[in-house]
Amino acid sequence: MTILADLRSRTTSWHRPSAVAAAVLGVVALLGLAALAVDQRTLAGAPIWAKPVKFAVSGALYFATWSWLVSLLPRFRRTAGLLTNLLVLIFAAEYVLLVFQAARGHASHFNNATPQDTLIYNVMGKMIMGLWVATLALTVLVMFTKLRDRASFWAVRTGAVLSLAGITLGILMTSPTAQQLAQWKTGSAPTMVGAHTVGLADGGPGLPLLGWSTVAGDLRIPHFVGMHALQVLPLLAIALAALARRFPRLRDDVVRARLVLVGAAGYAGLTALVTWQALRAQSIVHPDAVTLWAFALLVAAVGLGALAVVRAPERTAVR
Repeated sequence: MTILADLRSRTTSWHRPSAVAAAVLGVVALLGLAALAVDQRTLAGAPIWAKPVKFAVSGALYFATWSWLVSLLPRFRRTAGLLTNLLVLIFAAEYVLLVFQAARGHASHFNNATPQDTLIYNVMGKMIMGLWVATLALTVLVMFTKLRDRASFWAVRTGAVLSLAGITLGILMTSPTAQQLAQWKTGSAPTMVGAHTVGLADGGPGLPLLGWSTVAGDLRIPHFVGMHALQVLPLLAIALAALARRFPRLRDDVVRARLVLVGAAGYAGLTALVTWQALRAQSIVHPDAVTLWAFALLVAAVGLGALAVVRAPERTAVR
């Protein structure tokens, strides 16, 4: 059974609460876009409603994917369902706090300006830890997924692991900056503790809506890239299955599985590359020669790996 047939056959068995959460967040994202048009306020140089929109879109993708992944489990589905329910509840509570802060014109992350801001940020921090632990448990359960299509088999596993790694990269943003540490040394408490920009203060010029810095490094980029491996790699498996109708070589599920593994290695390399670039205080839109060479080598390695897989004679199964 190909991944396309598997998707069709399992649609009615998707985990319902997370599927509903994905649909609701999709509607919320549209409402957020309307709020962006109506409310012109900005915070640290970015539109006040940009973060709620981004979180809604990301959450919709996250829950839609987990809704499908839970349906694939032959064992522990009840446990996975309970964990996913917990994810929905935690994310919903965190999102309410994020929107509350946006409506007040206050930063939701790193904000220690007032006792209330500090309390909200600390509560959100605990929620994020809960999300991470639940996601880790779900990632372990995904390892038990049984799929006949080998490309899907590996796409689900590598996507889940890389996604967890991407979520974990968010911890890089919680460390105090040199300026914030200097403030502590002088005896004054900084109003912000942690930052997503490297090399400059948060709030400089950024890409439209995304807000990623165009003048310095931005740790939100590797966090975003890594986290969405959970969608990218299964989509790669789906695309290869669809292309198999036109390209006979791709009808071999061993070939498609190996291409997914090459893609997963390339995606891991891309996540590492944008992390390295951000930590070097370099904007995503202004890479230096070293970054460009590293990217070129990564593309070449992935391309050669894919070419080797397609041209190789048929061998034994990957698993």
